[in-house]
Amino acid sequence: METMKTLLSRRSISKLTNPHPSKDEMSDVYQAALRAPDHAWLRPWKFIEVTGESRKKLGQAFIESTKKTEEIDEERENKIAALPFRSPMIIVVIAKVNYDKPNVPRLEQIQSTAAAAQNILLALHDKGYGCYWRTGKYSSERNKFISSELSLDESNEVLGYLYVGTPDGEKPKIPELDNKDFVTYWD
Repeated sequence: METMKTLLSRRSISKLTNPHPSKDEMSDVYQAALRAPDHAWLRPWKFIEVTGESRKKLGQAFIESTKKTEEIDEERENKIAALPFRSPMIIVVIAKVNYDKPNVPRLEQIQSTAAAAQNILLALHDKGYGCYWRTGKYSSERNKFISSELSLDESNEVLGYLYVGTPDGEKPKIPELDNKDFVTYWD
């Protein structure tokens, strides 16, 4: 299996261009996402795929959610509108939290969704695409209005955005990390 090769070579790539993955390729990628750990089979994952001119709609959602908390001038509005154009595809990662299952807490459902997002990152890398995950101002933890701007109900939490495309230019070097800096062994 090439799994270890994929795991050890994946890195975030921020300079992305066309082409983005095809629908058939994304079908495989989403199937990989759906293999994430999922206590009680709640399937808390939800994804919105944004490409082409639909990126304008996402930019407008960013603008409208920002306007609910602050005044913005035209220059700032233009910068916000341009954010979704950093890559040819964006995948909005959403946790659809089920509060009717007290044995599966909210945090566990968010972790399951994060694992699904990691599977997407790995599957895209395995197919030769670049990707990076952004959270920041337009995730639900920092902006309670973004979910409504994306027409999501209150049980949906935006965890972040996966920017996807073909790597443009040199791939960044993978940092070398030493296990001893992160692992404690109990003998």
